[in-house]
Amino acid sequence: MAKITYVEHSGKEHVVEVANGLTVMEGARDNGIPGIEADCGGACACSTCHVYVDAAWVEKLPKKDHMEADMLDFAWNPDPVRSRLTCQIKVSDALDGLRVEMPEKQI
Repeated sequence: MAKITYVEHSGKEHVVEVANGLTVMEGARDNGIPGIEADCGGACACSTCHVYVDAAWVEKLPKKDHMEADMLDFAWNPDPVRSRLTCQIKVSDALDGLRVEMPEKQI
């Protein structure tokens, strides 16, 4: 289990425990975190679970695969380094303390 901090665009923080094996997107969905819409349910077929990963965590996460990188082209104001799709980040103990920030909107 990992404690993950989800930061709304307004700055409001939500710290939740997410079970290992779930995705960061599922952790947001299951805990009612606003700002992550997850329209495709985690199939990496949209960009509505886009977040900006805290700079301290960018290198600690697995690299984006080609499909995720392609879908990020459709995200609102993507950052080439910090933008990720939360449906593609699996939770493990190694993610304890992860901090992600939601964009102004999802498209």
